[in-house]
Amino acid sequence: MRRVVAIAVLVLALGGLGWLAVAAIGGGSDEPAAAPSTISSTLDYRTVTTTNTSGEAITTVIAMPKPLHVIFPEGFTREQMAERVGAVAEIARRKRHVRPKLNSGGYLAATSRARRPACFRAGARGIEGFLFPATYEFFPQTTSRQLVADQLEAFCDSWGRVDLASARRKNLTPYDVLIIASMVEKETLSPDERQLVSAVIYNRLQAGMPLGIDATLRYGLEIPPTESIRQSQLESDSPYNTRKRTGLPPTPIANPGLASMQAAAHPASADYLYFVRKPDKKHHFFTASYQEFQNYANTHGYGGP
Repeated sequence: MRRVVAIAVLVLALGGLGWLAVAAIGGGSDEPAAAPSTISSTLDYRTVTTTNTSGEAITTVIAMPKPLHVIFPEGFTREQMAERVGAVAEIARRKRHVRPKLNSGGYLAATSRARRPACFRAGARGIEGFLFPATYEFFPQTTSRQLVADQLEAFCDSWGRVDLASARRKNLTPYDVLIIASMVEKETLSPDERQLVSAVIYNRLQAGMPLGIDATLRYGLEIPPTESIRQSQLESDSPYNTRKRTGLPPTPIANPGLASMQAAAHPASADYLYFVRKPDKKHHFFTASYQEFQNYANTHGYGGP
């Protein structure tokens, strides 16, 4: 035990060097070694005890930097993720007194250079849609390129769980499904509506109707959610104007989570063609009738389609 304690002290003294592991061979005791006290606000100290082929206990004391975290909510765009990276980096400087390599400019540069993940064989335009939203650990030396690589790996982990067979039977490509997933993500706040919104999109595509999803126009013209869409913008020839153009927008409009990906691949079995926001601003009224849709919208002061 003296050797273990001595080594723990050595690790504590040298912890500022970053990752450090030192092994001590004990007398084969079955009792796990006690973890040393954490005396640094920037380092974690952990012990790992294993047994070698001779039956001797080997205790390894590890000093490792405490990870920082960045949270990307579902439905964030690449630009929003860059803003979040910048905000988290600033908090790390002010509150943790560390200077991470991550910054918003570096993240934008890394994402602009990134290629679609290897798990996605179909063609794609840009990286939007592939930056999987989740909570990621990072350290002061983590680069934007490494963070983006983690996001693409997480995307592949989730995308591998999506069954595309039904979508293929409807002549939709994997990229089509990802685009639909991004619209589902932006249009729903209630999880139980994801498949219903997906059904509306599928039904409108099949009927040759414009999708009429304003979130696509906001993305294409960079209209903030706090601003109303002007009539001149509604008449725009932007390829993201799904009020005027039929078919899907050219790219995803956000980065969807797994639930929206699965809903995009498996829409509800419903004949809905329209949906409009309910007064609670969280749920929607769905219908296959234009007249019912219009009546509901007018009753609640939403005006036209």
